[in-house]
Amino acid sequence: MQYTTPPKKLLIINILDVMKRYTDSAHRLSQKEIVDLLEQNYHMKADRKSVKRNLMDLIEFGYPISYTESIRIAKNGEKEIVYSDWYLEHEFDDGELRLLIDSLLFSGHIPYTHRSELIRKLEGLSNEYFHAKVKHINTIPCNRPTNPQLFYTIDVLDEAISTGKQVAFRYCSYDVDKKLHPRKRSDGSIREYIVNPYQLAATNGRYYVICNNDRYDDLAHYRVDRITEIRLLDTPVKPIETVTGKKGRLDLSEHMTEHIFMFTGQSRRVKFRADRCILNDILEDFGMDVEFSDITAQEVTVTARVNEDDMIKWAVQYGKQAVILEPDALRDKVVTVLRDVLSQYEKSQ
Repeated sequence: MQYTTPPKKLLIINILDVMKRYTDSAHRLSQKEIVDLLEQNYHMKADRKSVKRNLMDLIEFGYPISYTESIRIAKNGEKEIVYSDWYLEHEFDDGELRLLIDSLLFSGHIPYTHRSELIRKLEGLSNEYFHAKVKHINTIPCNRPTNPQLFYTIDVLDEAISTGKQVAFRYCSYDVDKKLHPRKRSDGSIREYIVNPYQLAATNGRYYVICNNDRYDDLAHYRVDRITEIRLLDTPVKPIETVTGKKGRLDLSEHMTEHIFMFTGQSRRVKFRADRCILNDILEDFGMDVEFSDITAQEVTVTARVNEDDMIKWAVQYGKQAVILEPDALRDKVVTVLRDVLSQYEKSQ
C-alpha cells in the first residue's frame, strides 16, 4: 500500500498524539522511541532534534509534558544536556477513569447505548495501556429499563434551572409490557405536569429533579428517567423562598440528608434507638449532623431530622436493628406498615 508523505506541519500534532497514546508517568519515551513511533504509525520521518524542538513548543503552549535532564560528556570533552523520559501528564489517572467507568457500568438509569458511548470517550482520555484494564466493559448489563430521552431531558432541565423557567412534561410508569406509559387523569386523558425546577440531584443510582409542582406549595421529586416529552416554557419559576419558606438557594446537602429515598413532604425531628453495628449506615444515610445520646456498648439513641415517609421506609428496612421512639404518631405508622406486611404473608400461606 502506498502512503502519501504527511506534511511537516503535522509533525507537532502527531508528536502530541504519540504522547497521549503511549505515555504516562509509568510509561516514558526517549526521543529515539518517539521518532520510531512517528514512522511506524504516521509514516513520518523526523530526527531527534526536531522532536525535541516540537516537544518544547508543546510545553510552551501549556501541555503538561514532563521529562528528565542529565549531563553527558561529548567526545570532544564538552558537557551537554540530555533530555529523556518524556511523558504526558493525563488529566485523569487510571484510578480516576476506572472509578468513572465503573459508575457508568452500574448506572441503571442511563441507556445502554449511551453508557457504551460515554465509556468509549472516557477510555480515549487515557492511553493504550489503559484499555487492557477495562476489557470488562463488554459486560455492561443491557436488560434494565431505560429511557432514550434521558439526556435530552437533562439538557432541558439544566437550561430551565439556569434561566429560571418552568418546564412541562409527561411523567411515566412501566407496565407489564415493560414500556413507559404516561400517567393519565381519571377521564383517561394524558396528564401534563408543569413544575418549577430548582436542582438536579443523584441518589440511590437515580437522577431526580427537585422542584415544585405548580399546583402545590411544597417541594417535589421526579425521577428524570421517567420524564418524557419535556418542554421549556416561557413562564418564570416560583421563587424558592415561596416554596421552602427559606431565603436564598436550596440547601441541597440538607435536603438530601432529610430525604433518603426522595419522598415528597415535610421533614421532622425523629428519635430512634439503634444497634451500634449499623452506625456506618446511620451516618451514611442521615449525615454527620445526627445527635447521639444514651450510648451503651451495644446501642445508641439517634436524633435526626428526616422526611416522615423516608423514615418509615428506613425503619422497616432496619426493623431488626432500630426502633423509633419519637414521635409517637410516626412510631404507630411503622407498626401499622409492619402489621400489614405480616398480614400479606399470612394470607399467602
